[in-house]
Amino acid sequence: MLRPQFAAARHDVVVLSRNPQGSDEIQWDGKTVGPWADAFEGVDAVINLAGRSVNCRYTEANLREMMDSRVVSTRVVGQAISGCKRPPRVWLQASTATIYAHRFDAANDEATGILGGNETGSAQKWNHSTDIAKAWEREQDRADTPNTRKVAMRTAIAMGVVRGSAFDLMAGLAQRGLGGAVAGGKQFVSWVHETDLARAILFLIDHSALAGHVNIASPNPLPNREFARALRQAVGAKAGLPATRWMLELAAVFMKTEGELMLKSRRVVPTRLLTAGFRFEYPEWPGASAELALRWRAMLRR
Repeated sequence: MLRPQFAAARHDVVVLSRNPQGSDEIQWDGKTVGPWADAFEGVDAVINLAGRSVNCRYTEANLREMMDSRVVSTRVVGQAISGCKRPPRVWLQASTATIYAHRFDAANDEATGILGGNETGSAQKWNHSTDIAKAWEREQDRADTPNTRKVAMRTAIAMGVVRGSAFDLMAGLAQRGLGGAVAGGKQFVSWVHETDLARAILFLIDHSALAGHVNIASPNPLPNREFARALRQAVGAKAGLPATRWMLELAAVFMKTEGELMLKSRRVVPTRLLTAGFRFEYPEWPGASAELALRWRAMLRR
């Protein structure tokens, strides 16, 4: 998702991977500092996106893997940067917009947003997500990297055209007539187009005044009902079957995922990016979903 944008911006990219495939990929395990740390010497930026997918059931084993894959990988990245003679200028660390509270009354931005945990209307098991997100950010905060600017990217659902992606799954359901409002459809959906995600990361690399928590999300989150309607229009679905909360929770069991992904109201706005002068190419969901759907249909034909 990021490589084409970085190549267009004339950046040389080295990828750390558990399963390296090419000459520009280096082996790492995400758990221990190794020879891969040499790649950090003198670079402009380190971007850590490691973390097990949250699209799963919240079993004890999955939750432990979700936590460890984020916290431990962040810890070793910090250790590697700390050991550099010429440390990176900036460390961009993945975080998540899910760290914010489930709410409808106002948007969460970096200054006034409320962090989640036991808020009214949320399910107790949703605390797992916010607890993991908070631990993830704490690990970066603790890292002893005084000569490297640190940014925690609180990213909304990234919408890209890749098989198995969030957009691929949602568009497929909508096309089959299952893209109606969920549980009344009042909960807010925060999202970001893949192009704007890459552009925002490049922007953060170049803007040294931006450090700490930064929301990466479209400036226009919208209720699930409106989100679903625009998606149906984009994929050419005439109708969408709505789902009650219990129907979604039951479907989540069969799909081996959690209802939180659709039920939590994530109303997140990117105030710091906008204030710094960043402008989104896809600020509105109808336009973004139409562009994504066009490429999605082409992908299905291949």
